[in-house]
Amino acid sequence: MRSPGSTAEHDEDALKELIARELGAVRGRSLGLTTDVLPETDLTAQVSPLMSPLVWDLAHIGNYEELWLLRAAAGIEPMRPEIDGLYDAFEHPRAERPSLPLLPPGEARSYIETVRAKVLDSLSSVRFDPGNPLTSGGFVYGMVVQHEHMHDETMLATHQLRKGAPALLDPPAEPLQKPGGPSGTDEVLVEAGPFQMGTSDDPWAYDNERPVHLVDVPAFYIDVEPVTNAAYTAFIEAGGYDDPRWWDPAGWEWRNSSGKQAPGFWARERDQWVRRRFGRLEPVPPEEAVQHVCWYEADAYARWAGKRLPTEAEWEKAARWDPAAQHSRRYPWGEVYEEGRANLGQQMLHPSNSGSYTAGASAYGVRRLLGDVWEWTSSDFHGYPGFRSFPYKEYSEVFFGPEYKVLRGGSWATHPLAVRGSFRNWDYPIRRQIFCGFRCARSAGEGI
Repeated sequence: MRSPGSTAEHDEDALKELIARELGAVRGRSLGLTTDVLPETDLTAQVSPLMSPLVWDLAHIGNYEELWLLRAAAGIEPMRPEIDGLYDAFEHPRAERPSLPLLPPGEARSYIETVRAKVLDSLSSVRFDPGNPLTSGGFVYGMVVQHEHMHDETMLATHQLRKGAPALLDPPAEPLQKPGGPSGTDEVLVEAGPFQMGTSDDPWAYDNERPVHLVDVPAFYIDVEPVTNAAYTAFIEAGGYDDPRWWDPAGWEWRNSSGKQAPGFWARERDQWVRRRFGRLEPVPPEEAVQHVCWYEADAYARWAGKRLPTEAEWEKAARWDPAAQHSRRYPWGEVYEEGRANLGQQMLHPSNSGSYTAGASAYGVRRLLGDVWEWTSSDFHGYPGFRSFPYKEYSEVFFGPEYKVLRGGSWATHPLAVRGSFRNWDYPIRRQIFCGFRCARSAGEGI
């Protein structure tokens, strides 16, 4: 897979070939999570009020594609304007979507296939005008591809939430997990100084990643690896869930009202912890990165460990900044995406073990910053200095504020085209159905 940043952006033919190829790849993934594997009753059911019925996601990605690639980019008249409201994510919250007159699975698939055929047909005549920010560098096409990949990750979270159903998803062979052994240290020092945060020239970056700006970060230590299941189990067994000293006040209220005592999908059986993963019950693997923990749980663990969650700026500096070249990389290892450097793209259906993907380390030697688990940071979600909403404020701007915490790095379920070192995700601090984990940090000079 080639990223748009490694394609000759001014060669329209090459860029259109990339777009057509990636549109096809993401659609295969979407169908493989919906109509290719599930009966109609499962597609229309809602497994949790936190999630949409899968058939809503399926038609929504087609409607979004029609809005942006046919109407906005190609100037084609609306196909089904009467369904726009049904698939507007801001008009209907997830909890009420099952009651809407949604397209049934067969009609939804037919609709998205018709949209896709028209998109591919119109692609040959679309011009990537450098003066038009919507089409320059193929931005709007990249936005649609990334949007579908994001919904595919959401569909995977829906599959994980399905209860009482037979196991559905089987991971492929695991050829890309390359354990490198212990790193020799638990944390590394990132020296004080400014770095380039965000981007202004990545052609498919979102508005909240822009513009690039200098941020001066005090010296800090950051964990080499994400926190493991074994380490998190030690927190549980030390009574971490029952000690208010470690919890943010709002987190302690959440813990008491929810009654949670372990990460999502964990249960205690006899003398061991087990987890439910896509319909299968299995022992919790000790060396995998812990996942399905909310921000409050991550924050409590970090306090218990004598550390804290990294700020968003600290995370990005550890991931992207090359102190020798005085330059921020697109990925922790360099400018071009390379297979085998990160657990991305639904390769394994779970996080990798500590010591894996050593070739994906950053300039500071920090590992597994992309893939495995979305990593909670201590930062609230906000726009960068000079932020400009584009192409619509509902993607980023309406979420700015203290209600949302920033996550970075992507998970094993995130596609490589939908994440990079500058990419920002966000969610409520109580959310844990997403594939989220964390690593810890501490300020230089602080003991542990």
